Amino acid sequence: MHAIDDPGAYTLAGASFERRLCGRRGEREMLDRLLGSVRAGQSRVLVLRGEAGIGKTALLGYLLERASGCRIARAAGVEPEMELAFAGLHQLCAPFLDRIERLPDPQRAALDTALGLRDGDTPDRFTVGLAVLSLLSDVARERPLVCVVDDAQWLDQASAQALAFVARHLVTESVAVVFAVRQPGAGQDLAGLAELVVSGLPDGDAQALLESVITGPLDERVRDRIVAETRGNPLTLLELARALTAEELAGGIGLPCVTQCQAGSRKASGGS
Repeated sequence: MHAIDDPGAYTLAGASFERRLCGRRGEREMLDRLLGSVRAGQSRVLVLRGEAGIGKTALLGYLLERASGCRIARAAGVEPEMELAFAGLHQLCAPFLDRIERLPDPQRAALDTALGLRDGDTPDRFTVGLAVLSLLSDVARERPLVCVVDDAQWLDQASAQALAFVARHLVTESVAVVFAVRQPGAGQDLAGLAELVVSGLPDGDAQALLESVITGPLDERVRDRIVAETRGNPLTLLELARALTAEELAGGIGLPCVTQCQAGSRKASGGS
């Protein structure tokens, strides 16, 4: 199972931590502008890059929550499916399979074959990419379309190439395609596309996130050390807070397990 890059998926002290973003004003403003452009009839592409747990999935969630009036298409790379050609593409196109018949014959045949809707030889990847571009453009004629692709570093190569082709050839189709990918060295097919590097939370926002999930006393020195050692990574911060005892959080016996907790969090999220 691939790691969940969303602090909102975790529970601490018996209470669910609702999906939200502490801070991230600049990132949210960029996503709001992206939606404004798409609603105005333009296409936009953005690659969110950052380490595991940094909040890329939370930003995708913010984008989708703000995308009122738009159609939504989603896909997520899954590590065990990296060898299954077009598995990721099938996720994204699944809501629109009834529209494939509108495509030109060569595109329809190629996409049908890629998605397993008909038998045939492995389709030409250029034609598949063109077919997906035509399909998404057709959907967007009715209303703006927002496509999000999480964990793009785990897409199968055929899907990654097709979606990168689509991203590079969008013009005025009222389509947004937003990828989330780990860095460094991942998502090479997306090179050259507009990027937003998602880094750790500033100290103030990281402190606010930590304090929002701690129900008991929290020593300021303990708080500051957690923020410093996790470098503002929301997932690592929450995992560490969950691993510490109430006595440790209150400053009673220091932080003996910070290093071990951080290593465990990295291992759980795939080591990146």
